[in-house]
Amino acid sequence: MDRVCWKLSLVFLVLLVSTCVEASFSYRMEDFISAVKQVEDEDPGSEPLAVLKRLRRAAEVNDPFIQYFLFSDLSGVPELAANLSDYIRKAVHHRVTEDAKEEGVVLTPDGTTVALRPLLLGIEAGLLAKTRGRVRGLYQLALARDLGLSLRQSPTVTRRLGPDGCWDNLSSPQVFTLSDSPSLLTTAQVNGGMDGVVLGLEVSDKSRRPLKLSNLLTEYYCHQLEGKGLDTAPRLISRRRRENFKQLSVPLLLTRQVVKSVQLQQSLTGQSNMERKEKKELMREVKEGMKEFVHMYMDCPPIVTRCMWGAKPYIGTPTNLALPLSFMFIHHTSTPSQPCLTFEQCSADMRSMQRFHQEDRGWDDIGYSFVAGSDGNIYEGRGWYWQGAHTLGYNSVGYGVSFIGDYSSVLPSQHAMELVRDQLASCAVGGGRLIPTFTLMGHRQVVNTACPGDALYSEIKTWKHFGEVQK
Repeated sequence: MDRVCWKLSLVFLVLLVSTCVEASFSYRMEDFISAVKQVEDEDPGSEPLAVLKRLRRAAEVNDPFIQYFLFSDLSGVPELAANLSDYIRKAVHHRVTEDAKEEGVVLTPDGTTVALRPLLLGIEAGLLAKTRGRVRGLYQLALARDLGLSLRQSPTVTRRLGPDGCWDNLSSPQVFTLSDSPSLLTTAQVNGGMDGVVLGLEVSDKSRRPLKLSNLLTEYYCHQLEGKGLDTAPRLISRRRRENFKQLSVPLLLTRQVVKSVQLQQSLTGQSNMERKEKKELMREVKEGMKEFVHMYMDCPPIVTRCMWGAKPYIGTPTNLALPLSFMFIHHTSTPSQPCLTFEQCSADMRSMQRFHQEDRGWDDIGYSFVAGSDGNIYEGRGWYWQGAHTLGYNSVGYGVSFIGDYSSVLPSQHAMELVRDQLASCAVGGGRLIPTFTLMGHRQVVNTACPGDALYSEIKTWKHFGEVQK
């Protein structure tokens, strides 16, 4: 009797541990990496390619398009434990539900949301290049196929790219909801596709030291910034996603990869080959769509939306701006006085500023249009369309952009300044929100007699399009 009870207790304990392991996983990148480590620990000598195949089998990702490039029969690949397999399937298998919930995505430490499927396919294609001599299908597996589905014009599709969205909980995210009607290619898919290309090309380099998959993901997504932020950070980290992708991807070549993907999809599904006229029309559609893609994801900086940093609602009814505007007013904060280097700290600073502006100043919302952190992100304040409260007498004619930190005597990081000067300004012009001949202005309080030697003001006087502040 005692032995039977002992066995039953042991079974109960195993089930309890199994359930707790499953329950402990959220859809954070750190939790997904922990799951990958479990897969690696089951077979300590396994190569990253073998681990990726086990993940792909668990996620049920192996359609003819993937098989065409990866040549992989997954029938002999060992299965994972049921609870682990279930988590992997939910974390990797991508879809958007009818109520705008996006599945198969995770929240990364840099504050962006990434679809895992294109990320993992890109890495697998890159690793195969080590044995086959060239990267085959990397761009198509990671990004081009999804771009092809999205960029082809359709009268029933109102948007071709985006949107982003928001998580139900940032400490233990479970549900990601899109902020607008979904397109055929969400921002999370683009982020995952970019990362798949960047990491796929990195691991295809034969001179690169081999890494476990979990270590590769940890180095890329979990790097802690120090001191001058991204000025002294490594090249290969997720916070540099857009700049790395921009260096690797020529729009015309990516356009050709998209067209090839569409043609291959038709061939694999038994459709007849395209006629010359149809190919020409496809190229025209994709080229036109690529302009939007380049603007949104290569020219514009990463912008953390209000719901992601935890903004309180606007008090009352916002006043809409009459676009395009003529000015961009540059500020820096007195409090917080220190730069923020993490998504969590920058978000806390945004909430603190909004609370001060609403409760102490009596304003309807945080005053700035956008705020630049030193973590590599721009944070949405009142945004592109709502009039701010940043430069008395000029709020209706320009955007107010502030750097987090007191820069009276020192400058923001070079990367943060480039984020505002080059990327955010270019994004505003390209999106038709600023006229091409707009003027960058310093904040009135920055140049008053109390602080004539303000370091940031002296710096922005050297920026292109700068105009003297009117007193």
